[in-house]
Amino acid sequence: MPVPRRLSEYDRPARIHYIILAMSWAGWLFDFYDLVLYTFLLRPIGEELGFGRPEHAWILGVSLGATAVGGLAFGALADRFGRKAVLQWTILTYSAGALLCGLANGMTSLLLARAITGLGVGGEWATGHSLVSETVPPKLRGRFGALMQTGAPLGVGLAAIVGSFVAPVIGWRATFILSALPAILVTGIRRWVPESDVWAERAGARLSSPLTPLTPLATMGRLFAPAMRSLTARAFVLTLCNMSAYWLTFSWLPTYLREERGMSVAKSGLWILVIVSGELIGYASFGLVSDKWGRKRTFSLYALLMSAGLVAITLGWEVVSASTGALLASMAIVGIGTGTWSNFGPYFSELFPTSLRSTAMGTVYNAARGVQFAAPIVVQSMSETYRLSGGIALAAAFSFAAACWIWTLPETRGRVINPDE
Repeated sequence: MPVPRRLSEYDRPARIHYIILAMSWAGWLFDFYDLVLYTFLLRPIGEELGFGRPEHAWILGVSLGATAVGGLAFGALADRFGRKAVLQWTILTYSAGALLCGLANGMTSLLLARAITGLGVGGEWATGHSLVSETVPPKLRGRFGALMQTGAPLGVGLAAIVGSFVAPVIGWRATFILSALPAILVTGIRRWVPESDVWAERAGARLSSPLTPLTPLATMGRLFAPAMRSLTARAFVLTLCNMSAYWLTFSWLPTYLREERGMSVAKSGLWILVIVSGELIGYASFGLVSDKWGRKRTFSLYALLMSAGLVAITLGWEVVSASTGALLASMAIVGIGTGTWSNFGPYFSELFPTSLRSTAMGTVYNAARGVQFAAPIVVQSMSETYRLSGGIALAAAFSFAAACWIWTLPETRGRVINPDE
């Protein structure tokens, strides 16, 4: 088997790798912050606009559903127009959504604002991960992908701090308006971030061949051609299971801690930060472990940890809450288990070819997130009979299913990315 040539982008100075990582990481941090912030503001929004759990469930669902549309659209656009340009578009989109949330005056306007936020959030992940994965050498891809993914737990932590301690002082509207500031990141991306050499080389070859389809819709259609159909479906099921485990948990977790476990707003925010601390450990360590131990075995281990932690803090609450140490450990284990998300950027970059990479990542990842439109509604419906703890406990089953399903996919550790694919 011939040894693939080294790509010029792999020979960039290390500082360029870190600049690309830093900007993509910041985009993902504020992306996730804007998506999760709403869950910490349910009470003040509900009090002003007269919303109960059913209304909040629909708004949370719409924002998650919109991520699917954003992922499909921006992912295909990134394969057509480049990673750098589309990364900027996604950040501007979710920042505009945050601003509009602060100006909303009712159900319709808030639904629209959250949908716009979801569109930008859906597009940023695939674009940022494609740019990072096409930049670093294969032996470091897992670690760099994990470092970028740490933006998610830090985004949750920032949302917990802002929602629990800042919003009560300045109000939920000012909080959303302030959250539009990430648009400033676009200036840094335009100035310091280079375009992916892998994408640029592939784009040059594509333009020289009139037989190659150029439209985003045609590119997307290739995911479902016979050669790619099975891989796309299996990757979607994996993402769907992992995504369901996450959003069945986090859509209502702050409310669960306050209303069913009697915690104050501040105390529930602090306990969320315990989970976030575990997430940072899980996200950061996953890349190092998976680069050495393989994508599949590492993913299974972390998914099983999340499943065990979720059972402990829901069905096993009465047992673990008797000891502060046991409760701390259970919360931290849930967070560590979410390190599975550090798998998807590097893994999908290695599974799918360059000509389809952002399209595939945006489509598979965000179609699975779009299905989470139902997650807040499912938990709310289950809570009427089984309480919120019963609805959130369902997430443990999905995490266990993800741990098993990944074994239907190939191992890709160390795979070299080529523009000719």
